[in-house]
Amino acid sequence: MVNLIRTWIDRYFSNPQVIILGLILISGFLFVLYFGTMLAPVLAAVVIAFLLEGMVGWLIRLKVPRKVAVLVVFIFFMACLAILLVWLLPLLSRQIGQFIQDLPSMIAKGQNEMMRLPERYPDLVSQSQVQQFISAMGTQLTVAAQRLLSLSLASVRGVITIIVYLILVPLLVFFFLKDKEMIINWSKGFLPDHRTLATTVWQEVNEQVVNYIRGKIWEILIVWSVTWITFMILDLKFAVLLSLFVGLSVLIPYIGATIMFLPVGFIAYYQWGLSSQFAYTMIAYSIIQALDGNLLVPLLLSGVVNLHPIAIIVAVLLFGGLWGIWGLFFAIPLATLVHSVVKALVNTYSRERLEKPDE
Repeated sequence: MVNLIRTWIDRYFSNPQVIILGLILISGFLFVLYFGTMLAPVLAAVVIAFLLEGMVGWLIRLKVPRKVAVLVVFIFFMACLAILLVWLLPLLSRQIGQFIQDLPSMIAKGQNEMMRLPERYPDLVSQSQVQQFISAMGTQLTVAAQRLLSLSLASVRGVITIIVYLILVPLLVFFFLKDKEMIINWSKGFLPDHRTLATTVWQEVNEQVVNYIRGKIWEILIVWSVTWITFMILDLKFAVLLSLFVGLSVLIPYIGATIMFLPVGFIAYYQWGLSSQFAYTMIAYSIIQALDGNLLVPLLLSGVVNLHPIAIIVAVLLFGGLWGIWGLFFAIPLATLVHSVVKALVNTYSRERLEKPDE
């Protein structure tokens, strides 16, 4: 048994390229896992600079000097940030406040409708089941209210954190864009010389991740905008808030769109009841999701990620559980990383077997 294990280790872990790749991956994973919270502004700035680098490269291809291109892109980024802070956030805060005011009446209406279920469907639902469900929901709402209260009590700390982010992140983004080559060359000095396999994996993952993230950003913006316009035309309450969450729901493939049916349907039912306007809203939302899945995603992400739906769902659950919203956003890129690593290892071992057929 010992010899079998030793033979297996010698076969798969005798290649120094494999060991170097494994050490780099494990070090990166542990670094993000243990220091990700403390270095969140730095990681956020790296992600934003990574996304903006595409615009810088596009300007450079148009014969614009890199320093000028970086300045133009950074000004564009700051303008978008200013629009977000001055126009969008106050609009969202007003809708959130209105939603909190209307929430008790929404809950009361939902309870009244649920109490009628035993009369309408006596063979399926009993009065005791409805009471148990309402009691459980009341408990969950109490816990949510306590959490909201604790957040409000820590609002001073939250404001300070937001201010720190607003100062540090743009500053870091500028320097990451401006000194990209210098930072990359400095980082390479800490890496081993024999890293051909790691470089191969990085090149494949980099191309896939860049295209995926940029495509996903465009998908979020398009779905958010179209949903917002549609809900405004239908005069649905909390259109900005609902459309924002609908746009963000595309981060969770197959799951996010299904989950968002519930709040959209709940708000539409609270506003109009079982009327034609309610039906129009749900049909419009279904059309948006159908166009997103069958037209927008293939157009923006065609050939970017070739993963089975099971692998995507497992990645969303795993990395979302580890890193929250960031894990959800990067679940598919991280799954692509795993796929590229496995593919590179298989190719490496296949070449070794061809070179040493006797073994």
